[in-house]
Amino acid sequence: MTATIERTSVSGRVLSSPARLSFAPAGSPPGLLDGAWWPRSRDLFRELPALIAVLDACWGRITYVTVNPTYWPVVPRKVPVAGHTVHVGWFAEEQDPNKLILLSYTMGRWDLLVIPPETDPTAAARLMSAASTPGGLLTASALMASEHTTHDAQEALWREEEWESEGGAALAPGIPGGLSASARGM
Repeated sequence: MTATIERTSVSGRVLSSPARLSFAPAGSPPGLLDGAWWPRSRDLFRELPALIAVLDACWGRITYVTVNPTYWPVVPRKVPVAGHTVHVGWFAEEQDPNKLILLSYTMGRWDLLVIPPETDPTAAARLMSAASTPGGLLTASALMASEHTTHDAQEALWREEEWESEGGAALAPGIPGGLSASARGM
């Protein structure tokens, strides 16, 4: 996906719904991620104000955000947030495409897994929990890959169960073609 860097900021903004977030417990051992964010769209200009509003209240003023533009069609340079402006930067090669980095002058840096907006709620809940695990050693992309593997395995299991329930026969061990000796007329 190609990203467009928006060079001007729009004075008015559309209010978005409350942010969907999870964080590692305060005081827990540090990990590669500090939590997860599940935006409702791929519109940073619309989604960042709700995220920043929550984080400003608990972490101190967020001043800078960085993303990898792989999954963001437009990356605004600045986003107006209640009472201040947040600068947005992007790093195509250096930053994990599934991660958002937040910076605050007073509190430091936080790395959040960005869960794609179209993610199934059950999968999003698993990802939010995994990203908030104290001392977690998986990167954002590793968590996403793990979730895709889990999803694929579940889907294969569901297809097999559906096949079985619709009259498909499971292979009988040791017999070619899965037919039992009685079914083959022996």
